[in-house]
This record gives sequence, structure tokens and C-alpha cells, in this order.
Amino acid sequence: MSDERPNSINNIAVIGAGLMGHGIAQEFASAGFSVYLHDITEEQLNVACMLIEQNLALLAEHDVVDKSDIPDTMQRVNTTHELAAATENADFVIEAVTENLSLKQQIFEKLDNLCQPHTILASNTTALMPSQIGVNTNRQDKVLNAHYFNPPYLIPLVELIRSPATSDETVSITYNLMKSIGKTPAIIEKEVPGFVGPRLQAALIREAFAIVEQGIASAETVDLVVRNSFGRRLSVAGPFEVFELAGWDLVLAAFEELYKDLNSSSEINPLLREMVDSDKLGVKSGEGFYQWTAEKQEVLRTRMSQALIRAIQEDE
Repeated sequence: MSDERPNSINNIAVIGAGLMGHGIAQEFASAGFSVYLHDITEEQLNVACMLIEQNLALLAEHDVVDKSDIPDTMQRVNTTHELAAATENADFVIEAVTENLSLKQQIFEKLDNLCQPHTILASNTTALMPSQIGVNTNRQDKVLNAHYFNPPYLIPLVELIRSPATSDETVSITYNLMKSIGKTPAIIEKEVPGFVGPRLQAALIREAFAIVEQGIASAETVDLVVRNSFGRRLSVAGPFEVFELAGWDLVLAAFEELYKDLNSSSEINPLLREMVDSDKLGVKSGEGFYQWTAEKQEVLRTRMSQALIRAIQEDE
């Protein structure tokens, strides 16, 4: 597929200005697109603009973007709490609201009525399938998922998930659009809950919870092991590449002994439910497996951001 910017896409609308939405809007605005960012409250939109400006300042500090370009980028981000105003001229819409199927279906039905016939409707859902989200639209050939990873302005991958009804043209336009703003799009040909990235993450955290629940190791030790071993490899090579180096005969021999002892439950781990029931939600409640003071939160966020920025710089 071509890397050229699609001629048919000029105006972008992002529905939902929260955790993911503001970062998605930022990327399109940085790439020169006119963006309408929509949310239901003026307060959330103001917070989103503040966060975008902070993100751009951080990138400028590390020479990823030019500081002199920030004012123009901010001017390309238009905010509104009127859905019709956000979408009336949009060629491409990305929905980034909370992970609620009924809400997404309602939004897509409204978008179908408000948007021009050619407009592509994408969802940034983490797990829901495009055929579910777009079921009430009359343009299911123009509906797909564009699943970003957090933070969207630092993680290059966008999974593009097509439903059986999604047209090849829609996939191609979206692929080229993502390439044109510097993303790494990955086409997922068959819709399944969780796609590829979230499924792999879910498998890892399921085993991690089982290890902690069974007293094999603490959460801190699990994090230590991952960060200082295969986590480093996976930042430069995928699992198939890594095991191709080892040889599948050795992998088979190891897995024949290991697989029978891995967690394969289809039930949610009781430790996870216990954490949620006890309001030990992690950073948002100040406690999870770790105690989260404001200082500790900032240390972790800074560590992650700087590592991801270094990766961007190395790719350039």
C-alpha cells in the first residue's frame, strides 16, 4: 500500500477528549490536519487542550517536534461539545469514548446520520468488534476499528480491524492515512475480541496474576523479571522473531514441559476481582500492588515517557 496522504482526507473529527482522544487529535494536528475534538463538557475540552500543549512541550524539549510549530498545531485543534459541528465537514472520524458497547452504538448511529456519505467511521475500542459497533449504521462498508495504544502520541502502532462488511477501499484509505502521519498500521484481517495486541497483553497479565496469587513471586518481582529480561528483547524483536533465533525444536521441548502448568482459566482471576472490590485500582486510587504517591506516579510516567521518546529518536 502507498504511504502517500489520501487525497480524500482533509478534515478529522475525534469524538471523546479523554485519555486517548486528546493524544489522537494531537497527532493529526501535528501532521497538518484540521481537527475537531468533541466532548460533552467544556471542562474536559479545556483539560484536553492543556494536555496537548504539555505533550508538545515535552516532545519539543527532546527535539522530536519543533517548538516554533506548537502554536500552529494548537490552532489546528478546534473544540466543540456539539457533535454536528464536529462532524459536518469530517472526512474521517475516530471515536474514543469509554469502553461501552451501547454508548458506542448510539454514537455511531448519530455519526451515520450527521456525516457526509463518504466519511469513514473508526473506533478506538480496545476489545469490541467493528461489526458490533457499526451495526446500526447504513455504511458498514466504511466502519472499522483504529486501535491506538496509550500514550497514542508515543506508541507508533495502530491496529486496523476490519469487519466482514468493511471494504478494501476503507482499509486502504485508513492505512495510508495512518502512514501519512507517521504511525505503524497493522491490518487485522479477522475481527475477534481484543484483536492482537490486547489479547497478547491479556494472556501475559493472566499468567502474572496467577503467579502472584499462587505465591510464586510478588508483583514487584514479576515486574522486575519482565523489565530486565524478555521485555527488553520485545522492544526490538517480536515473539516469532525471538523464538526463530532460538529454534522451534528447543521451544517445543521447553513448552511440552511448561504448557500444562500455565494458567488457562476462562474465569477472571479472583485476585483481580479482590483488588477491584477493595478499591485497590492502582494509580487512580493511590494503591494497587504498589502505593502511589504523586511523586511516585510522576517518576513512573517520566521513566516511561523518556524511554518511549528515546525509541522515537532512534527510529528517525
